[in-house]
Amino acid sequence: MADPSTYRPATGSIPTSPGVYRFRDEHRRVIYVGKAVNLRSRLTSYFQDLSALHARTQTMVTTAASVEWTVVGTEVEALQLEYSWIKEYDPRFNIKYRDDKSYPWLAVTLSDEFPRVMVGRGAKRKGTRYFGPYSHAWAIRETVDLLLRVFPMRSCSNGVFKRSGQIGRPCLLGYIGKCSAPCVGRVSAEEHREIVEDFCDFMAGNTTSFVKRLEKEMYAASAEQDYERAARLRDDVGALNRALEKQAVVLGDGTDADVIAVSEDPLEVAVQIFIVRGGRVKGQRGWVADKVDDSDTGRLVEGFLQQLYADETGDAIPREVLVPALPPDQEALEHWLTDKRGAKVQIRVPQRGDKKALQETVARNALQALGLHKTKRASDLTTRNRALEEIQAALELPGAPLRIECYDISNLQGTEVVGSMVVFEDGLARKSEYRRFVVRGVDGQNDVASMHEVITRRFRRLLDERADAPDLDGLSEGDSDGPMLVDPDTGRPRKFAYAPGLVVVDGGPPQVAAAQRALDELGIDDVPVCGLAKRLEEVWLPGQEDPVILPRTSEGLYLLQRIRDEAHRFAITHHRSRRSKSMVESLLDDVPGLGEVRRKSLLKQFGSLKKLRAATVDEIAVVPGIGPRTAEAIVAALADQAGRSGKTVSVNTATGEIEES
Repeated sequence: MADPSTYRPATGSIPTSPGVYRFRDEHRRVIYVGKAVNLRSRLTSYFQDLSALHARTQTMVTTAASVEWTVVGTEVEALQLEYSWIKEYDPRFNIKYRDDKSYPWLAVTLSDEFPRVMVGRGAKRKGTRYFGPYSHAWAIRETVDLLLRVFPMRSCSNGVFKRSGQIGRPCLLGYIGKCSAPCVGRVSAEEHREIVEDFCDFMAGNTTSFVKRLEKEMYAASAEQDYERAARLRDDVGALNRALEKQAVVLGDGTDADVIAVSEDPLEVAVQIFIVRGGRVKGQRGWVADKVDDSDTGRLVEGFLQQLYADETGDAIPREVLVPALPPDQEALEHWLTDKRGAKVQIRVPQRGDKKALQETVARNALQALGLHKTKRASDLTTRNRALEEIQAALELPGAPLRIECYDISNLQGTEVVGSMVVFEDGLARKSEYRRFVVRGVDGQNDVASMHEVITRRFRRLLDERADAPDLDGLSEGDSDGPMLVDPDTGRPRKFAYAPGLVVVDGGPPQVAAAQRALDELGIDDVPVCGLAKRLEEVWLPGQEDPVILPRTSEGLYLLQRIRDEAHRFAITHHRSRRSKSMVESLLDDVPGLGEVRRKSLLKQFGSLKKLRAATVDEIAVVPGIGPRTAEAIVAALADQAGRSGKTVSVNTATGEIEES
């Protein structure tokens, strides 16, 4: 691990011009490429105190052994050079968006003498015009099959085309009218190219004018009593309309736009894009990438746009790019895209209307894609095994932690302090083993003391159950068929029968120290403890000054983060429930004739203060033990509380409802 100060360039030697910089490791490999409007300002930010840097940035600067830069004239040139270097060097610390699957394109080989329409995937080729990408290959083939009766262009392979020309007989498509059969000379190369150009115009979005032209020809043929041709044109118009119906209109103004949305967490980012041409969704694509630094949404969008449009030109770049947050170098990106398109390109955040609604739909797709990615990642047995092995190696555990327990504390300014315990076995959540703790022995907001109490109570129960069931003493976490797993008195499984292979606490060194102290006081020395700090995703061990930094791509870090987040969610849910109930109880303390039993009946019936406030006198009166007079007193107490909060409150005597204004 290198000390950044050993290769830090003198501040005065760094230019203040726009440029692109490269960090190299000790083997001269490029590990990070970045751009800056002001090179001096950007580069000096990497050489501040390491504790002020994001964890992944710390790893990058300590892995690097040198830094170099190239000055350019404008921000647009910096954008272009940055992407070129990322593509050339493939640096490990740059975010690389990769398709979550391969998407099909509709391709027309314009460079051929007789252009061919086909469905393909992979890299684009020069001299071929592409439409899409689309979500499903079968949908494109259905559309092309409909359109070939209107645009009878070649769709066969080179082998079939050549063989038909040799034998002087077209293939089946030529006989059924879905190919103009240029292979046997039914049309010339010029006439076939005209058909191809009409097809490309239609696919590019010029649909209305073409349909109207066919309808005009149909009526003209009918007027001339050429009913055969009129019927054929009528069928063509019907085929075009059926093809258009397959593409939903989402923007009524016929806009060409790419609509982009992002869903992210501390480790990964999912990007979704809807490709809209002529107001219709023509395709959808998605990417999932590992986050390598603490970039905000704007910078993530900037990097994504660079990679998305780097190899595109002309109409492949839309007039509008709708994004969730504006990139920092918006003007430079717009200028770069405008040069590539040859016409004005605007990047903006939709604020209202159809475009805003469409982006919300794309955002839901991005959120779902990230969730699906995480689910697949978590459900894969090989991945889970690798995660447990990585945790074992990083924390130097004697064995893979097959049972991991994670603890979190939640409170509201020191009140209603609760703790949560979640359990993961073999890398999967075991929700039947989750437990909640109400912390009563701690005054005020003291997460460290609360963590000590929760860990003490949990493991004291472990010792008590081992004392009650001697056969469990020494039972390992992997043994699940022992005779004393079931409580002989209740017939139910014991709650705290086993010691975990690893205890994880939500927090840094103070929380870890508190958990370890609780175990030491109980005489438990065979349960390892670690903590996962939220801000930098650092793993802390008891008594160590420096954290364990797991690689950003580590499955072990991903599993620890998922366990920590689940513990946090479980604690927050418990805390909100208790807060709501305690609020109801405190509001009803002064209601005459309403004791503890009746308050519990109200809580069981309504569940929350919001629902109780919305109830009428008659609805409250039907609760067991609550009569009309007590119900009126309850409604009056709630009205009085709402009035003290600054609202104008009255009770409607006809309906019994609380009215606030």
